Amino acid sequence: MATDMHIFLQYLKSTLLPLPGVTHKMCFEDPAFYVNNKIFCNIKEKDELLAIHTVEREKWIALDPHTFFITPHYQNYKYMLVRLETVLPDDLKQLLITAYLARATKKLIKEYEELKANK
Repeated sequence: MATDMHIFLQYLKSTLLPLPGVTHKMCFEDPAFYVNNKIFCNIKEKDELLAIHTVEREKWIALDPHTFFITPHYQNYKYMLVRLETVLPDDLKQLLITAYLARATKKLIKEYEELKANK
């Protein structure tokens, strides 16, 4: 893994693993994050991309089609690709939390909200 990808993976781990119910394991040889046994993002290491679950991909793609896009593989799925070298940190964090919340159970969402309120 390239140094930048290693740093990015560490960022994802530090951001996502503290969230209730999040696990990290490999998915087709790439690091991935799950909640409720559902994948919500995974790194495409060789391409330096992040595949992320979203129901708002048209909005993101319209905002910045160079950073946010899909390939034919993702056409029928609620995922988009994110170019890691150009995504803004605040946008990435918003996407990660939104993806997590979309895949989490109501119980985990409640735990997340309580955790957030206690910070």
